[in-house]
Amino acid sequence: MTHQKLVLHILLTLSAVICLPGCDLMEYHPYDTRFSGARNINATNVERIEQATAGRKQLCFAVISDTQRWYDETHKIVDHINATEGVDFVIHCGDLTDFSLTDEFVWMRDELQRLRVPYVVALGNHDCLGTGKTVFSDMFGVFEYSFNAGNTHFAVINTNGLEFTAGAGFFGASFLYNNYTSLPATTERTVVVMHVPPGSDQFPMDRTHGYLEALEPYPAVQFAVCGHEHSTVVRHPFADGVPYYQVACADKRSYLLFHLNADGTYDYEEILL
Repeated sequence: MTHQKLVLHILLTLSAVICLPGCDLMEYHPYDTRFSGARNINATNVERIEQATAGRKQLCFAVISDTQRWYDETHKIVDHINATEGVDFVIHCGDLTDFSLTDEFVWMRDELQRLRVPYVVALGNHDCLGTGKTVFSDMFGVFEYSFNAGNTHFAVINTNGLEFTAGAGFFGASFLYNNYTSLPATTERTVVVMHVPPGSDQFPMDRTHGYLEALEPYPAVQFAVCGHEHSTVVRHPFADGVPYYQVACADKRSYLLFHLNADGTYDYEEILL
Protein backbone atom coordinates (compact mmCIF):
# COMPACT_ATOMS: atom_id res chain seq x y z
CA MET A 1 0.00 0.00 0.00
CA THR A 2 1.46 3.37 -0.99
CA HIS A 3 1.85 6.18 1.53
CA GLN A 4 -0.97 8.17 -0.07
CA LYS A 5 -3.33 5.19 -0.03
CA LEU A 6 -2.43 4.44 3.60
CA VAL A 7 -3.24 8.01 4.64
CA LEU A 8 -6.54 7.88 2.74
CA HIS A 9 -7.39 4.53 4.35
CA ILE A 10 -6.71 5.91 7.84
CA LEU A 11 -8.86 9.01 7.20
CA LEU A 12 -11.77 6.94 5.90
CA THR A 13 -11.53 4.60 8.87
CA LEU A 14 -11.52 7.48 11.34
CA SER A 15 -14.53 9.05 9.61
CA ALA A 16 -16.43 5.79 9.85
CA VAL A 17 -15.60 5.39 13.55
CA ILE A 18 -16.70 8.95 14.33
CA CYS A 19 -20.03 8.37 12.60
CA LEU A 20 -20.72 5.00 14.28
CA PRO A 21 -22.50 6.32 17.43
CA GLY A 22 -25.13 7.96 15.26
CA CYS A 23 -26.15 11.14 13.55
CA ASP A 24 -26.27 13.15 16.78
CA LEU A 25 -22.54 13.73 16.37
CA MET A 26 -23.01 15.26 12.96
CA GLU A 27 -23.70 19.01 12.92
CA TYR A 28 -25.85 20.27 10.07
CA HIS A 29 -25.02 23.47 8.23
CA PRO A 30 -25.79 26.51 10.44
CA TYR A 31 -27.90 28.01 7.66
CA ASP A 32 -29.88 24.84 7.03
CA THR A 33 -33.49 26.04 7.08
CA ARG A 34 -34.91 22.86 8.59
CA PHE A 35 -36.12 23.01 12.18
CA SER A 36 -38.66 21.34 14.43
CA GLY A 37 -41.20 22.84 16.77
CA ALA A 38 -43.69 25.70 16.56
CA ARG A 39 -44.32 27.41 13.20
CA ASN A 40 -46.61 30.16 11.94
CA ILE A 41 -46.39 31.71 15.39
CA ASN A 42 -47.53 35.25 14.56
CA ALA A 43 -50.80 34.16 12.94
CA THR A 44 -51.51 31.72 15.75
CA ASN A 45 -50.90 34.33 18.43
CA VAL A 46 -52.76 37.07 16.56
CA GLU A 47 -55.84 34.88 16.71
CA ARG A 48 -55.34 34.42 20.45
CA ILE A 49 -54.89 38.17 21.00
CA GLU A 50 -57.95 39.12 18.98
CA GLN A 51 -60.16 36.59 20.73
CA ALA A 52 -58.96 37.53 24.22
CA THR A 53 -59.33 41.30 23.71
CA ALA A 54 -62.47 41.47 21.58
CA GLY A 55 -64.64 44.47 22.46
CA ARG A 56 -62.18 45.94 24.93
CA LYS A 57 -61.01 49.54 25.18
CA GLN A 58 -58.31 48.94 27.75
CA LEU A 59 -55.12 47.04 27.01
CA CYS A 60 -51.77 46.32 28.56
CA PHE A 61 -48.86 45.06 26.49
CA ALA A 62 -45.10 44.75 26.83
CA VAL A 63 -42.54 45.66 24.16
CA ILE A 64 -39.11 44.02 23.86
CA SER A 65 -36.52 44.04 21.10
CA ASP A 66 -33.03 42.98 20.03
CA THR A 67 -32.81 39.90 22.22
CA GLN A 68 -30.20 38.43 19.86
CA ARG A 69 -27.43 36.63 21.76
CA TRP A 70 -28.64 37.67 25.23
CA TYR A 71 -30.43 34.48 26.21
CA ASP A 72 -29.93 34.74 29.98
CA GLU A 73 -31.13 38.35 29.99
CA THR A 74 -34.14 37.45 27.83
CA HIS A 75 -34.92 34.62 30.23
CA LYS A 76 -35.08 37.15 33.09
CA ILE A 77 -37.28 39.50 31.05
CA VAL A 78 -39.68 36.66 30.19
CA ASP A 79 -39.84 35.66 33.86
CA HIS A 80 -40.62 39.25 34.87
CA ILE A 81 -43.37 39.66 32.27
CA ASN A 82 -44.87 36.34 33.35
CA ALA A 83 -44.97 37.59 36.93
CA THR A 84 -46.60 40.92 35.96
CA GLU A 85 -50.37 40.93 36.34
CA GLY A 86 -52.60 42.25 33.59
CA VAL A 87 -50.31 41.93 30.57
CA ASP A 88 -52.39 40.94 27.54
CA PHE A 89 -49.62 40.26 25.02
CA VAL A 90 -46.01 40.98 24.10
CA ILE A 91 -44.56 42.66 21.00
CA HIS A 92 -41.00 41.82 19.93
CA CYS A 93 -39.63 44.53 17.62
CA GLY A 94 -37.13 42.27 15.86
CA ASP A 95 -33.55 41.04 15.87
CA LEU A 96 -34.22 37.73 17.53
CA THR A 97 -30.86 36.61 16.16
CA ASP A 98 -27.37 37.97 15.68
CA PHE A 99 -26.32 36.03 12.58
CA SER A 100 -29.66 34.51 11.47
CA LEU A 101 -28.41 31.02 12.27
CA THR A 102 -31.29 28.55 12.38
CA ASP A 103 -30.32 27.49 15.89
CA GLU A 104 -30.50 31.12 17.02
CA PHE A 105 -34.08 31.35 15.81
CA VAL A 106 -34.96 28.08 17.55
CA TRP A 107 -33.27 29.02 20.84
CA MET A 108 -34.95 32.42 21.01
CA ARG A 109 -38.31 31.07 19.88
CA ASP A 110 -38.19 28.45 22.63
CA GLU A 111 -37.37 31.15 25.18
CA LEU A 112 -40.28 33.33 24.05
CA GLN A 113 -42.60 30.32 24.03
CA ARG A 114 -42.30 30.39 27.83
CA LEU A 115 -44.40 33.56 27.90
CA ARG A 116 -47.76 32.95 29.52
CA VAL A 117 -49.38 35.42 27.11
CA PRO A 118 -49.29 35.46 23.30
CA TYR A 119 -46.49 37.32 21.54
CA VAL A 120 -45.85 38.60 18.03
CA VAL A 121 -42.54 39.38 16.33
CA ALA A 122 -41.44 41.99 13.77
CA LEU A 123 -38.62 41.28 11.34
CA GLY A 124 -35.22 42.73 12.32
CA ASN A 125 -32.27 43.42 10.06
CA HIS A 126 -30.14 40.76 11.78
CA ASP A 127 -32.91 38.26 11.08
CA CYS A 128 -32.36 38.74 7.34
CA LEU A 129 -28.79 37.45 7.05
CA GLY A 130 -28.01 34.18 5.27
CA THR A 131 -31.20 32.11 5.11
CA GLY A 132 -32.83 34.12 7.89
CA LYS A 133 -35.71 35.41 5.80
CA THR A 134 -36.75 31.85 4.97
CA VAL A 135 -36.51 30.65 8.56
CA PHE A 136 -38.38 33.71 9.86
CA SER A 137 -41.14 33.15 7.28
CA ASP A 138 -41.51 29.49 8.23
CA MET A 139 -41.33 30.11 11.96
CA PHE A 140 -43.24 33.38 12.36
CA GLY A 141 -44.95 34.18 9.05
CA VAL A 142 -45.13 37.13 6.68
CA PHE A 143 -42.90 40.17 7.15
CA GLU A 144 -45.79 42.67 7.35
CA TYR A 145 -49.13 42.04 9.01
CA SER A 146 -51.69 43.62 11.32
CA PHE A 147 -54.03 42.66 14.11
CA ASN A 148 -56.77 44.18 16.23
CA ALA A 149 -56.67 44.18 20.01
CA GLY A 150 -60.01 45.50 21.14
CA ASN A 151 -60.52 48.91 19.55
CA THR A 152 -56.83 49.32 18.67
CA HIS A 153 -55.27 48.41 15.34
CA PHE A 154 -51.62 47.31 15.32
CA ALA A 155 -49.76 47.56 11.99
CA VAL A 156 -46.45 45.68 11.89
CA ILE A 157 -44.26 46.87 9.01
CA ASN A 158 -40.84 46.11 7.53
CA THR A 159 -38.34 49.00 7.72
CA ASN A 160 -35.11 47.08 7.07
CA GLY A 161 -33.87 49.19 4.17
CA LEU A 162 -30.48 47.58 3.63
CA GLU A 163 -31.84 44.04 3.40
CA PHE A 164 -34.66 44.82 0.95
CA THR A 165 -34.96 46.84 -2.23
CA ALA A 166 -36.26 50.22 -1.12
CA GLY A 167 -38.73 50.84 -3.92
CA ALA A 168 -41.60 53.29 -4.03
CA GLY A 169 -43.84 51.14 -1.84
CA PHE A 170 -41.24 50.24 0.72
CA PHE A 171 -41.03 51.09 4.44
CA GLY A 172 -44.56 49.88 4.97
CA ALA A 173 -46.23 52.18 2.44
CA SER A 174 -47.70 49.52 0.14
CA PHE A 175 -48.80 47.39 3.06
CA LEU A 176 -50.39 50.31 4.89
CA TYR A 177 -52.34 51.40 1.80
CA ASN A 178 -53.73 47.92 1.23
CA ASN A 179 -54.27 47.19 4.91
CA TYR A 180 -56.37 50.30 5.46
CA THR A 181 -59.17 48.97 3.25
CA SER A 182 -59.75 46.06 5.66
CA LEU A 183 -59.68 48.10 8.86
CA PRO A 184 -62.53 47.09 11.21
CA ALA A 185 -65.23 49.69 11.75
CA THR A 186 -64.60 49.39 15.49
CA THR A 187 -61.04 50.77 15.17
CA GLU A 188 -60.58 53.91 17.28
CA ARG A 189 -56.78 54.15 17.46
CA THR A 190 -53.64 52.85 15.79
CA VAL A 191 -50.19 51.71 16.92
CA VAL A 192 -47.36 51.09 14.45
CA VAL A 193 -44.70 48.44 15.06
CA MET A 194 -41.33 48.38 13.27
CA HIS A 195 -37.73 47.40 13.86
CA VAL A 196 -35.75 50.31 12.42
CA PRO A 197 -36.98 53.81 13.41
CA PRO A 198 -37.27 56.70 10.93
CA GLY A 199 -34.07 58.68 10.67
CA SER A 200 -31.71 55.72 10.94
CA ASP A 201 -29.27 54.47 8.32
CA GLN A 202 -31.82 51.90 7.16
CA PHE A 203 -34.88 54.17 7.18
CA PRO A 204 -33.57 57.62 6.14
CA MET A 205 -35.77 60.65 6.46
CA ASP A 206 -35.74 61.29 2.72
CA ARG A 207 -37.55 57.96 2.23
CA THR A 208 -40.36 58.51 4.74
CA HIS A 209 -42.84 60.38 2.53
CA GLY A 210 -44.67 57.30 1.26
CA TYR A 211 -44.90 55.85 4.74
CA LEU A 212 -46.38 59.04 6.20
CA GLU A 213 -48.84 59.43 3.36
CA ALA A 214 -50.07 55.84 3.72
CA LEU A 215 -50.41 56.21 7.48
CA GLU A 216 -52.35 59.49 7.36
CA PRO A 217 -55.91 58.06 7.07
CA TYR A 218 -55.50 55.66 9.98
CA PRO A 219 -57.59 56.65 13.00
CA ALA A 220 -55.79 58.28 15.94
CA VAL A 221 -52.21 57.08 15.42
CA GLN A 222 -51.09 57.25 19.04
CA PHE A 223 -47.49 56.10 18.78
CA ALA A 224 -45.03 53.70 17.19
CA VAL A 225 -42.69 51.20 18.84
CA CYS A 226 -39.30 50.15 17.49
CA GLY A 227 -35.87 48.80 18.43
CA HIS A 228 -32.63 48.47 16.46
CA GLU A 229 -30.41 50.98 18.27
CA HIS A 230 -30.19 49.14 21.60
CA SER A 231 -31.22 52.00 23.87
CA THR A 232 -34.46 53.36 25.29
CA VAL A 233 -35.29 56.64 23.56
CA VAL A 234 -38.46 58.58 22.78
CA ARG A 235 -38.26 60.12 19.30
CA HIS A 236 -40.42 62.72 17.54
CA PRO A 237 -39.11 62.44 13.97
CA PHE A 238 -42.08 64.19 12.32
CA ALA A 239 -44.17 67.29 12.90
CA ASP A 240 -47.31 65.21 13.44
CA GLY A 241 -46.58 64.85 17.16
CA VAL A 242 -46.57 61.04 17.06
CA PRO A 243 -43.90 59.69 19.42
CA TYR A 244 -41.69 56.72 18.49
CA TYR A 245 -40.78 54.64 21.52
CA GLN A 246 -37.49 52.85 21.00
CA VAL A 247 -36.89 49.98 23.40
CA ALA A 248 -33.43 48.91 24.54
CA CYS A 249 -31.81 45.58 23.71
CA ALA A 250 -32.16 42.67 26.13
CA ASP A 251 -28.61 43.23 27.36
CA LYS A 252 -29.93 46.31 29.20
CA ARG A 253 -32.43 44.09 31.03
CA SER A 254 -35.32 46.41 30.35
CA TYR A 255 -38.60 46.50 28.48
CA LEU A 256 -41.49 48.90 27.95
CA LEU A 257 -44.95 48.41 29.38
CA PHE A 258 -47.91 50.26 27.84
CA HIS A 259 -51.39 50.76 29.23
CA LEU A 260 -54.02 51.92 26.74
CA ASN A 261 -56.88 53.53 28.63
CA ALA A 262 -60.60 53.55 27.85
CA ASP A 263 -60.67 57.34 27.44
CA GLY A 264 -58.19 57.22 24.53
CA THR A 265 -55.12 58.13 26.55
CA TYR A 266 -52.21 55.86 27.39
CA ASP A 267 -49.43 55.49 29.93
CA TYR A 268 -46.10 53.75 29.62
CA GLU A 269 -43.08 52.94 31.76
CA GLU A 270 -39.65 51.46 31.28
CA ILE A 271 -39.19 48.37 33.42
CA LEU A 272 -35.59 47.91 34.61
CA LEU A 273 -34.60 44.55 36.04
